[in-house]
Order: sequence, then C-alpha cells, then structure tokens
Amino acid sequence: MEIKNKYVTIKTNINGAPKESDFEIKVENVSLIIESESEFKDVVVKNMFVSIDPYQINRMKSQSSSQGTISFATAISPGDSIDSYGVGRVLFSHRPDFKKGDLVAGLLTWGEYSIVKEGSLLNKLDPNMGFPLSYHVGVLGFSGLTAYGGFFQVCKPKPGEKVFVSAASGSIGHLVGQYAKLLGCYVVGSAGSQEKVNFLKERLGFDDAFNYKQETDLKSALKRCFPQGIDVYFDNVGGRMLEAAVANMNSFGRVAVCGVISEYTNATTRAAPEMLDIIYKRITIKGFLASDLMNVYAEFLSKTVEYLKGGKLKTIEDISRGVESIPSAFIGLFNGENMGKKIVKVADE
Repeated sequence: MEIKNKYVTIKTNINGAPKESDFEIKVENVSLIIESESEFKDVVVKNMFVSIDPYQINRMKSQSSSQGTISFATAISPGDSIDSYGVGRVLFSHRPDFKKGDLVAGLLTWGEYSIVKEGSLLNKLDPNMGFPLSYHVGVLGFSGLTAYGGFFQVCKPKPGEKVFVSAASGSIGHLVGQYAKLLGCYVVGSAGSQEKVNFLKERLGFDDAFNYKQETDLKSALKRCFPQGIDVYFDNVGGRMLEAAVANMNSFGRVAVCGVISEYTNATTRAAPEMLDIIYKRITIKGFLASDLMNVYAEFLSKTVEYLKGGKLKTIEDISRGVESIPSAFIGLFNGENMGKKIVKVADE
C-alpha cells in the first residue's frame, strides 16, 4: 500500500532573507509496510497542523553555529523534508503504544504525512481537553512552554517588577506579557506596527507598548516607558533592542535570550551591549532552549490550562491553510506579517 505525500523542501541553502524561490513542493510515494512482524517501528501520521518558527532559518543556512548544538537544530540539506512540531492523527502504526486514529503531537514534517521513527518525539493527545487542536502546536506546545518556562525559570520574576518584552505580539512574546501581568508585574512590549501596539494594550492588557519602527532612539523610548528602569527583559530580537534594554536595566536585572530574529537574516547585525553596565549593574544574560524547560512542563500545562479555561489568558493564532502556503507563511515571519502563533493547517480534523 502506498500514499502520495506532498511536502516542502529547500532548493538550496538560504544565507539571507528567505524567498519563495528558495522553496519547492515535492511529491513522494510513501510505502506502508503492513506485516505485523516488521522490523520497522514507524508511525505514519496524517498531519493536521504544523508549526512555523523563525529558528528554522538557521537550519537552512550553509553553516550556523547552532547546527551542532542540539538535534532540533541540525542542518537541513536541499531536498530533505523539514521536521517541525505539529499535531496529527495516526494513519498506521508498527508500535503497540500507538494505534490508528490516535491524536498525536510531536516532530512531524512540513508536509501532508510524516513517518515518525521510534525514538523521535511523539506523544498522544487527550481528545477531551476541550481546546482546538491548534492550541497543542502553540499555547499548549513548545511556544507556550518557552514563554512560561523562559519567564519563570530563567527570568525569576517577582510581583511588582518591571518587565520588557520585545516582539511582544509574536508567538511567544504575547504569552510572556500575559504571564507577567498575571504575576502582578508592570509590562511593556515592543512591536512593529500601531495595530499591534493597540492590540497589546487593549486586548492583552499590557501596561504600555511602542512601535519600534517609529522610534529614532530605542534607548530613549525605553527610558520613556521605564523611567525607573527595567528589572526583566525577555529578548526575542537581539540587535539594537538588546543594547537599548541593557542601557535601561536596573542593578541585578535579568535578560532571558529566547531569540535574535533581527540577526537571523543579516550577518552584519550583532548586539553590542555596554559591558560596563553588565558588570557594574550585575546583570544576568542567559540564553535558553525549550528543551531545557521540560522539568516545568507539568506545571506549565496545569497553570496554562487553568488560565485558558478561566479566561485569564488569551492566545492568538495566525493560521494559513495547505502545504503550498508553508513557504509564504515562513517568509512572513521575517517581514513582521504575523500576529501571534503562526501555524499552517495541513488537513481537516
């Protein structure tokens, strides 16, 4: 038995801003081995939703220092399928712990179907949780865990502290700001349009927000928003924004470096924070990955489900449809086109 699988790949390595011409849609025949004694322990999953994340650009480069650090960051060669976090339904299984029809979340691919090898990330989903399946890609998936764990574990915030979040309308930033407000912090976010600024303040409850594209001096902008200084900075962009935040931080301030999207597609953009500030203010700057945060997964899931059901937390999704939309959805991340978590719906539930 065979099925045809349509999937996205890159034509060549991408060392700058991604373009439509860098990608192509391929079709392959996938064989389903049905013998019960098969030596393969594969699970064939029909993909429903797949995550679109900016870090993937570093995997598509001909070389990146990130590629040798962790399995999730390994290089993608032209022609290869591209794995990403996603949600799907089991079509066929050679493993006793998964059966046809099971809803699952894990490392799927940017395509219609995924063949998940034994040992790869794949977990059953509880169909009775009462949330849209897309939530398991975003707010209840790695994006949510990154926001929750990065804020509480890395930033170690206290009620009443002053918190700055860059790319605050993005997949992680919009959640970080809300977690901070729920803790009782003063929260300011930056975003790339007035529409997003209004959204942060009016819909998500940020205390203040600003459009960084309209600011000629980011240090002055942050001084205006934080006249008494910043205690916690959740960094999603790097570059000049990191420099400005450090310049406005209080003693013993903490910076959680989640992403540096301003540097992903421009090799000449590098943050150069004032080192004397870091030393004399005893500022902590720490990078982290979602995989570092699995020790708080149960806590994250419990609290987030509670907040969602209680209407205390809002999640924003930007959903495109179809495998063919994946390249443009990915490119849009670097043009600031999305608001909230970017997801592609591959198939109906």
